[in-house]
Amino acid sequence: MSQPFVLPDFYTPYPARLNPHVEEARAHASEWARRMGMLEGSGIWEQSDLDAHDYALLCAYTHPDADGPALSLVTDWYVWVFFFDDHFLECFKRSQDRAGGKAYLDRLPAFMPMDRSVGMPEPTNPVEAGLADLWERTVPSMSLQWRARFAESTENLLNESLWELSNINIGRVPNPVEYIEMRRKVGGAPWSAGLVEYAARAEVPEVVAASRPLRVLRDAFSDGVHLRNDLFSYERETQEEGELSNGVLVLEHFLNCSTQEAAEAVNDLLTSRVQQFENTALTELPALCAEHGLTPGQCADVAAYVKGLQDWQSGGHEWHMRSSRYMNGAGDGSGSGQLFLGPRGLGTSAADVRLTTRRAERARARTFTHTPFQRVGPSRLPEFDIPFPARLSPHLDRAREHVVEWADRMGILEPQPGYPTSGVWDHQRIRDIDLPLCAAGIGPDSSPEELDLSSAWLAWGTYGDDYYPVVFGAPRDLVGAKAATDRLRLFMPLDDPASAAAQEPVNALERGLADLWARTAGPMTPTARRRFRTSVEDMTDSWLWELANQAQNRVPDPVDYLEMRRFTFGSDMTMSLCRLRRGLSVPDEVYRSGVVRSLENSAADYAMLLNDVFSYQKEIEVEGEVHNGILVVQNFFDCDYAAGLRIIDDLMRGRMSQFQHIVRTQLPVVCDDFDLGTEQRAGLDAYVRDLENWLSGIHVWHRDCRRYREEDLHRPFTPPTPRGIGTAAVRLAEALRGA
Repeated sequence: MSQPFVLPDFYTPYPARLNPHVEEARAHASEWARRMGMLEGSGIWEQSDLDAHDYALLCAYTHPDADGPALSLVTDWYVWVFFFDDHFLECFKRSQDRAGGKAYLDRLPAFMPMDRSVGMPEPTNPVEAGLADLWERTVPSMSLQWRARFAESTENLLNESLWELSNINIGRVPNPVEYIEMRRKVGGAPWSAGLVEYAARAEVPEVVAASRPLRVLRDAFSDGVHLRNDLFSYERETQEEGELSNGVLVLEHFLNCSTQEAAEAVNDLLTSRVQQFENTALTELPALCAEHGLTPGQCADVAAYVKGLQDWQSGGHEWHMRSSRYMNGAGDGSGSGQLFLGPRGLGTSAADVRLTTRRAERARARTFTHTPFQRVGPSRLPEFDIPFPARLSPHLDRAREHVVEWADRMGILEPQPGYPTSGVWDHQRIRDIDLPLCAAGIGPDSSPEELDLSSAWLAWGTYGDDYYPVVFGAPRDLVGAKAATDRLRLFMPLDDPASAAAQEPVNALERGLADLWARTAGPMTPTARRRFRTSVEDMTDSWLWELANQAQNRVPDPVDYLEMRRFTFGSDMTMSLCRLRRGLSVPDEVYRSGVVRSLENSAADYAMLLNDVFSYQKEIEVEGEVHNGILVVQNFFDCDYAAGLRIIDDLMRGRMSQFQHIVRTQLPVVCDDFDLGTEQRAGLDAYVRDLENWLSGIHVWHRDCRRYREEDLHRPFTPPTPRGIGTAAVRLAEALRGA
């Protein structure tokens, strides 16, 4: 039987190497699996299955520099995780037994205690026995911080198997954004990244472990591993297991194309994620190490960790080409599209290292060669699929006057000291943008005071989003932008929010933040305050990411763009304000659950892509921006505006469908899983209504404000003339222009 598609040419920039201890690991893994009860009699594997899969070869390729004992231990971990996958399939997926699967998964965290003296339950199956043994052998040499990170990624890998099971139950193919997010957890590559730290003896310093560069490296690595696996496992998963969570199938369904075309698109996305990894490692990691003052030893650990992730990508590819578990009969890596840099003929096989492909290099070139300020004409608007009725607060007119007065008092409507060209808003501009209209739709039942506060937060965030490109982006002043962003943290104290007013602001952004923080954070609990501050910091830090891309003239990778866009759009910050209105009726662990986060991400993605559709002409033609979802899609698929808009529209519809699907089918399960009472269920329902208002309110604002239409973009705007010491030259220039 022929394969469903021919494997594409892969971008493999790092040559694979084989660990010399492979035979030692092979023998150890076989003995260990038998001792744990995973072979004959398990009903899952026989010895022949383990031999054919050859996980020792996988680990020898993915950890080429590990010593013998470390390689054997890591190999045992992979035997365990693949056995778990097959065991869960046989016991719960095939029978679609969600209740049994949940009970099975709920026991497993007990075999990963942070404190080893706590003890463990008695294992009842090979998965529990294997996990207990591996945990005891691994954690003594790792820190508590690593244990917590690794346990979390292991629990994610295990628990999100229920998500796969739920999708099989309803015969549903996920959309691409949802799929990539959930695949990271289900696929286990973040878990693999944790084992890289162990095998390379290079634990990531805790001070940078949660930073954006390290997170992007883990995510890009994870996506690369998973997308590669999807290409090789498509035949087995779709034809033998009835699996719907496969990237080729997802894009085949989403793009309405052939299986071969979908496979090429998945490979393009895989290439893009590997190149994102490279860009982050080269442009962001050195600055991160310097910023946090890492010691030479810590810098060496970070570098060894990055090298370990690169080795994993190369070794994982080589193993997929050799393992009997996967479709690889047509994948000899000799496609004509490969670019071979080296000699040919007898005796040259060792030099046959294909570093890249023509298709990969064309995609890389497109990333950095966008021409800004192209004429694109009026933004084209599709029929937006928003099934929630829009309502507006009766206090809208009052809030409109209040936000102008507040912005004037904060100094937002005038140039800032030291930056004569920074007068991005005046009284007319803030009225035209009409942010209280957005706040009135988001919170139609808000009190007058609540509406004033939310209007001011929206004004502050939107002003900052306009201010940074003008003040720091045009002169490529990344250092100044970083210093300004770091100072904003001074105005969000956690212990005493009222003390924000005691700091001395040097500009309107600082003054406005101090005022808003003191009024907003004071009534919060310490946990809510810390989480809300994080949401503000994520938004302001994302402005730096935009400036860095602008400086490189780099159109972002589509996955990185979508995830960072949630921050640049301020989604989490404004949703946090919605959560505050729900008080304490909904437990915090419910908000942190994967289902509720998916609900919020679906809403956030719809809203931010809606913004991209409305703002396309403003950003591409007028501002020379590279951060727009339609442009990102145009660049990735090498297509025109109409095709890019069609893909974004389809993605928006998919995100809205996902939002409604979660509300209809998954939230009731969450309520049952967390055993929520009547009041808590009502609070969660009210939060869903808040998100629906959030979506409809954002749509009404985009439709009715004067910010995005072509006539708005070309109306003359004269920034207010700066006054005070040092501004005479600016006033003289204005007078000469007027003459």
